[in-house]
Amino acid sequence: MARKWLVAVLAIGLLALPSLAQTALKGKVAVVLDVGGRGDLSFNDMGFKGTDQAAKDFKLQMVEVQNATPEDYLPNLRRLARTGEYDLIICVGFLLGDALTQVAGEFPRQKFAIIDSVVDAPNVMSIVFRENEMSALVGALGGMLAAHYNYPYVGVVLGIEIPVLYHFEAGYRFGIDWGLEKYKQKLGLATKPNVGLLYVYTGTFSDIAKGKTATEAQLAQGAVAVYNVAGPLGIGDLEAITEWHKARGTKSGPPYYFGVDANQDWMGKGMHGLASGMKRVDIGCYRAVEAVVKGTFAGGVVSLGLAEKGVGISKYEDLLEFIEFGIAAGALKPEERDETIANWAINRGTVPAWIWAAVDELEQGILAGTIKVPTADSREEMLAIRARYPLTR
Repeated sequence: MARKWLVAVLAIGLLALPSLAQTALKGKVAVVLDVGGRGDLSFNDMGFKGTDQAAKDFKLQMVEVQNATPEDYLPNLRRLARTGEYDLIICVGFLLGDALTQVAGEFPRQKFAIIDSVVDAPNVMSIVFRENEMSALVGALGGMLAAHYNYPYVGVVLGIEIPVLYHFEAGYRFGIDWGLEKYKQKLGLATKPNVGLLYVYTGTFSDIAKGKTATEAQLAQGAVAVYNVAGPLGIGDLEAITEWHKARGTKSGPPYYFGVDANQDWMGKGMHGLASGMKRVDIGCYRAVEAVVKGTFAGGVVSLGLAEKGVGISKYEDLLEFIEFGIAAGALKPEERDETIANWAINRGTVPAWIWAAVDELEQGILAGTIKVPTADSREEMLAIRARYPLTR
């Protein structure tokens, strides 16, 4: 296990040697990734993206540590902290919370940050997101689209059933219900359209095949779109949707793919990714590093929502930024840039303008505080929200 960890660190160190020779670095930061690892084009890659950018901007050396199994969390964090070399150690992921709670107590002078978990320690900045807010926007879009295209369901494929994902589900349910009410008002209907929600917790963030199978099942039942709330599993979600269209000779329109965390609209060359619930893990990591560099670091909870631009629904400028993200990751060719933008524009054009305006209205209401989006931090709270917004047919 130790050898595996050292190989990862040494590999990053060797890659950094040219920059070390050119620039006198002013410090050192580590980013510790969950077992899902790099290459998910979502949560983990966003954590790397933000930390890497901060390291470049503030002239720091960055070390990336990948955990092969959950059993690696504790020893890897201890090894990093024990060196005393790091200005900040960032843990990317809820599942690292227990290990960090222990290590933060053992090394009280070491500064840590964690994404998606709250560790109550004076040396830990806990960065959480109001995922319910951006998921409400995605849900409203899905609900109105299902009514507009006469589809019976909206879908979502989730990963492990943990509190963070309850935030997504709660907001999505609220948003679908809000969108159906808005559709009723717009068309002057007596009742809301009869649209249900298909949802499944797959129990994994890394099994792409499970994502594909789950999405295929939801498409077979009539989902107008499937929302990826499982990071890497979304690759399987998009594969299923792409194959559905290919079998029918269609290149745009429903069923759609809703991305997560990063802007994933560009994936599949922009043909089926209509919108993404963006959770800017990169911004959270960047702010943590910036706080250390500027001397403003403090333990406690930092909550990022729409108002702080920590979450949002994808827009055109996000597409342009994340096309470059995809090119840098080797998932998109530079010469496919214009084609991807054109495909995205065609797909977005299949949605009536008034629906996009309604999504904007919901966003402004949340920002103004006139619309409160519910969330859930426990199974009991999630069950209550499911009862409030059953979305069954």
